[in-house]
Amino acid sequence: MTIRVIIVDDQAMVRAGFAALLSAQADIDVVGEAPDGRQGVQVSRTVHPDVVLMDVRMPEMDGLAAARELLSPPPGVVHRPKVLMLTTFDIDDYVYEALRAGASGFLLKDAPPADLIAAVRVVASGEALLAPSVTRRLIADFVQQRPAPRKDPALRLKGLTPRETEVLELIARGLSNQEIAGHLVLAEQTVKTHIGRVLAKLDLRDRAQAVIFAYEAGLVRPGDCD
Repeated sequence: MTIRVIIVDDQAMVRAGFAALLSAQADIDVVGEAPDGRQGVQVSRTVHPDVVLMDVRMPEMDGLAAARELLSPPPGVVHRPKVLMLTTFDIDDYVYEALRAGASGFLLKDAPPADLIAAVRVVASGEALLAPSVTRRLIADFVQQRPAPRKDPALRLKGLTPRETEVLELIARGLSNQEIAGHLVLAEQTVKTHIGRVLAKLDLRDRAQAVIFAYEAGLVRPGDCD
């Protein structure tokens, strides 16, 4: 299946470069682009991409506001693409808030081309792009710096079984499904089932939000994943 992508960035050269790179892949089709968040939302709702590459800082509407528009659409709008944030900074307040809003991860703009291509495929498959240690540090730093606005996240943990809690902790530590399976001596499909139940019980969109929730609930402390 071809992955439909749009690129939202205020720099024309960046959009052109990313479009050329991604369009060269047999399984990726760049179906639109926009120079700011407001137009990015409009383009997304017109062409219905699978993945939106979203710059963090842009005029008119920044990437955070645009991500929120796409991931929490108004009544009547059913399309919700995966959003991959693009940033020039590895520790960025906007990125943390975007993950919280439901973005599937973030990527540095100067990442190698192969990383960009892999990131689009990972996000399109439904996974969160949380492997780089810098992402875990970013989440830990911002959770440590400010109170969590969620309502009693620690209480919500009580709705999980001991195994589900264990799986959530390992997700927050940055382990992949395969690594969690090996750690708990489970089949990988069983791990996927547990993750699905965790997300459903906690009303979380994906692994990115699960990691943030685990920090906010105190299940994992900042520094545990370094």
